[in-house]
Amino acid sequence: MLTGPVARTQVAALCDRLEVLLRRSGADPVVCDVGALGPPDAAALDALARLRLTAARQGRELRLRGAGGALRALLSLTGLDEVLPLCPESPVGRLQAVRQAEEREERRGVEE
Repeated sequence: MLTGPVARTQVAALCDRLEVLLRRSGADPVVCDVGALGPPDAAALDALARLRLTAARQGRELRLRGAGGALRALLSLTGLDEVLPLCPESPVGRLQAVRQAEEREERRGVEE
Protein backbone atom coordinates (compact mmCIF):
# COMPACT_ATOMS: atom_id res chain seq x y z
CA MET A 1 0.00 0.00 0.00
CA LEU A 2 1.38 3.36 -1.02
CA THR A 3 0.13 6.31 0.98
CA GLY A 4 0.84 9.90 0.18
CA PRO A 5 2.04 12.36 -0.28
CA VAL A 6 5.28 10.73 -1.38
CA ALA A 7 8.48 12.74 -1.05
CA ARG A 8 11.31 12.23 -3.51
CA THR A 9 13.57 11.37 -0.57
CA GLN A 10 11.35 8.35 0.22
CA VAL A 11 11.56 6.72 -3.22
CA ALA A 12 14.84 4.83 -2.68
CA ALA A 13 13.62 3.45 0.65
CA LEU A 14 10.32 2.34 -0.95
CA CYS A 15 12.24 0.49 -3.66
CA ASP A 16 14.51 -1.16 -1.11
CA ARG A 17 11.48 -2.26 0.91
CA LEU A 18 9.81 -3.70 -2.19
CA GLU A 19 12.97 -5.60 -3.09
CA VAL A 20 13.07 -7.22 0.35
CA LEU A 21 9.38 -8.12 0.13
CA LEU A 22 9.85 -9.63 -3.33
CA ARG A 23 12.70 -11.82 -2.12
CA ARG A 24 10.45 -13.22 0.61
CA SER A 25 7.36 -13.62 -1.55
CA GLY A 26 6.54 -15.46 -4.74
CA ALA A 27 3.79 -12.99 -5.61
CA ASP A 28 3.40 -12.25 -9.28
CA PRO A 29 1.95 -9.88 -10.18
CA VAL A 30 2.76 -7.52 -7.34
CA VAL A 31 -0.25 -5.40 -6.49
CA CYS A 32 0.35 -1.88 -5.20
CA ASP A 33 -2.70 -0.27 -3.62
CA VAL A 34 -2.62 3.45 -4.45
CA GLY A 35 -6.09 4.30 -3.18
CA ALA A 36 -4.65 6.31 -0.26
CA LEU A 37 -2.03 8.08 -2.35
CA GLY A 38 -3.88 11.38 -2.39
CA PRO A 39 -3.47 13.95 -5.15
CA PRO A 40 -0.81 12.56 -7.50
CA ASP A 41 2.26 14.59 -8.35
CA ALA A 42 5.64 14.14 -10.03
CA ALA A 43 7.16 12.51 -6.93
CA ALA A 44 4.36 9.93 -6.82
CA LEU A 45 4.84 9.14 -10.52
CA ASP A 46 8.59 8.80 -9.96
CA ALA A 47 7.97 6.43 -7.06
CA LEU A 48 5.56 4.28 -9.07
CA ALA A 49 7.88 4.12 -12.08
CA ARG A 50 10.84 3.14 -9.92
CA LEU A 51 8.78 0.56 -8.02
CA ARG A 52 7.84 -0.92 -11.38
CA LEU A 53 11.51 -1.12 -12.36
CA THR A 54 12.36 -2.76 -9.03
CA ALA A 55 9.68 -5.40 -9.59
CA ALA A 56 10.83 -5.96 -13.18
CA ARG A 57 14.42 -6.54 -12.02
CA GLN A 58 13.07 -9.39 -9.89
CA GLY A 59 11.12 -10.76 -12.86
CA ARG A 60 7.76 -9.60 -11.50
CA GLU A 61 4.99 -7.42 -12.83
CA LEU A 62 3.64 -4.47 -10.85
CA ARG A 63 -0.05 -3.56 -11.07
CA LEU A 64 -1.89 -0.68 -9.47
CA ARG A 65 -5.10 -1.06 -7.50
CA GLY A 66 -7.45 1.73 -6.48
CA ALA A 67 -6.10 4.39 -8.82
CA GLY A 68 -8.36 7.42 -8.81
CA GLY A 69 -9.31 9.49 -11.81
CA ALA A 70 -6.55 12.05 -11.30
CA LEU A 71 -3.85 9.39 -11.12
CA ARG A 72 -5.25 7.58 -14.15
CA ALA A 73 -5.27 10.81 -16.12
CA LEU A 74 -1.70 11.63 -15.10
CA LEU A 75 -0.50 8.13 -15.99
CA SER A 76 -2.14 8.47 -19.38
CA LEU A 77 -0.76 11.96 -19.97
CA THR A 78 2.79 10.84 -19.21
CA GLY A 79 2.53 7.54 -21.08
CA LEU A 80 3.13 5.54 -17.91
CA ASP A 81 -0.23 3.81 -18.34
CA GLU A 82 1.58 1.65 -20.92
CA VAL A 83 3.98 0.22 -18.31
CA LEU A 84 1.94 0.52 -15.10
CA PRO A 85 -1.18 -1.56 -15.70
CA LEU A 86 -4.18 -1.29 -13.43
CA CYS A 87 -5.77 -4.23 -11.68
CA PRO A 88 -9.19 -5.09 -12.99
CA GLU A 89 -11.68 -3.46 -10.66
CA SER A 90 -14.08 -5.71 -8.82
CA PRO A 91 -17.65 -5.45 -10.12
CA VAL A 92 -19.02 -5.96 -6.60
CA GLY A 93 -21.09 -2.98 -5.56
CA ARG A 94 -20.91 -1.35 -8.97
CA LEU A 95 -23.52 -1.09 -11.63
CA GLN A 96 -22.53 -2.34 -15.01
CA ALA A 97 -24.33 -1.51 -18.19
CA VAL A 98 -25.25 -4.57 -20.17
CA ARG A 99 -26.13 -4.07 -23.81
CA GLN A 100 -26.83 -6.27 -26.73
CA ALA A 101 -25.35 -5.49 -30.07
CA GLU A 102 -27.83 -4.00 -32.47
CA GLU A 103 -27.97 -4.68 -36.14
CA ARG A 104 -26.51 -1.87 -38.14
CA GLU A 105 -29.11 0.14 -40.03
CA GLU A 106 -28.43 1.78 -43.33
CA ARG A 107 -28.80 5.53 -43.54
CA ARG A 108 -31.80 6.71 -45.47
CA GLY A 109 -31.17 8.57 -48.66
CA VAL A 110 -27.70 7.18 -49.13
CA GLU A 111 -27.05 5.15 -52.25
CA GLU A 112 -24.05 2.99 -52.86
